[in-house]
Amino acid sequence: MNLRDIKKDIEYVLGAFIEDCAAVAAVNTKTDEAVAGLMEEAVDLYNELKDKVNVKAEGSRKAYFAALRKEILEKTDALYTKLSEAVKNIK
Repeated sequence: MNLRDIKKDIEYVLGAFIEDCAAVAAVNTKTDEAVAGLMEEAVDLYNELKDKVNVKAEGSRKAYFAALRKEILEKTDALYTKLSEAVKNIK
């Protein structure tokens, strides 16, 4: 696991989420506010994770990157759950 792979993972996972948000917003205009808020959360998460990647890790870099990768997936999964709820609440 190296730094470049983690950065690519962050960009890929959060980029895919933002694309999914854009697709939902394009299909249904009633979700614009909710989806816009989720997109802002995704951008904030992207910036937060990029800052964490660039911090000099103390101790084992491998363990630090493994924990960071787990955090990427957990937080993105939470964003997808929120997006799913926003779509379900369309009336």
